[in-house]
Amino acid sequence: MVKIDIKLISTSCLIFASVLKMEGQHKENQVHANRLDEHISVLMADRIIQTNIALEKIATWEEIHTREEEDWLFPAGELYGDNWDTRWVDPFRNDTAKIVFPDSCEIDCSAFIIPIHNEPLKITSSYGPRRRRMHRGIDLKLQIGDTVYAAFPGKVRIRNTERRGYGKYLVLRHPNGLETVYGHLSDWLVDTNEVVRAGDPIALGGNTGRSTGSHLHFETRFMGQAVDPSEIIDFENKTPHRELFVFRNIRINGRNSNLYTSSENQIVFHRIKSGDTLGSIARRYGTTVGELCRLNGLKATSILRTGQSLRCGVSRPKTAEAKPSARILSSGS
Repeated sequence: MVKIDIKLISTSCLIFASVLKMEGQHKENQVHANRLDEHISVLMADRIIQTNIALEKIATWEEIHTREEEDWLFPAGELYGDNWDTRWVDPFRNDTAKIVFPDSCEIDCSAFIIPIHNEPLKITSSYGPRRRRMHRGIDLKLQIGDTVYAAFPGKVRIRNTERRGYGKYLVLRHPNGLETVYGHLSDWLVDTNEVVRAGDPIALGGNTGRSTGSHLHFETRFMGQAVDPSEIIDFENKTPHRELFVFRNIRINGRNSNLYTSSENQIVFHRIKSGDTLGSIARRYGTTVGELCRLNGLKATSILRTGQSLRCGVSRPKTAEAKPSARILSSGS
């Protein structure tokens, strides 16, 4: 008979069980390792996706930032070209023959900031004829030394002094196509070619130049031509009448005048015929002789000439669908 060594069998069983246990742990470790590899792969793929998204956003931000910088460094270049005259408020004063004036252009005024923060805001003189001269802006009451702020983002084109005119003044050009003028200042806080944001302090109010009391003379201009600021800005509420305006080139006697009117308003002109009087013209256009005189710098006793064009008011066509801002709609010479 074969003798069974119980001790040997027990030892062998223990060894076999240990081997099985080790193999089980190895398989379990392998499963954990595989799961870890899969988790890492998912994390890496997600990280790559997130990185690509972040890079796309950065590229977009950089593109937007670059466009904004270009807008500020070369404001409204599509309108003014390389014209950057630092002497005249009208940049085309000696260069109109080389400029193509658009028939119409959209202007975004949504960034407007009121140029003075006085309460209450008081207009001391409006736009229009005054003492045989054309007052091409509005006067806002302030005290000498009050801060004056940029109405829109842009770049300082002129910092100058006119002893018999604006006194110390600034002209800013804005990416939306407008230029703003700030006159009768006591001092400047910015220099020529400096880029500013809407609401940045740019000057101190004063009483310099042709002025009879401390105030800010404020103008809005398009392509060098003055536009009544109150047509654009609701000064009572300190906001634009609307965010988007269409500026149109006025046609006189069938030809572009290179004068502009804002919004959807189109200035109405009447060509004088034999027998016309201020009274008959006023009745025809539903206005008054006094208003006709104000609009045209006339007196009630002024002699009318046949063929002369008189401004009689504005018409308001149907509202057009709003389109992107600061865009030339059509051009003409």
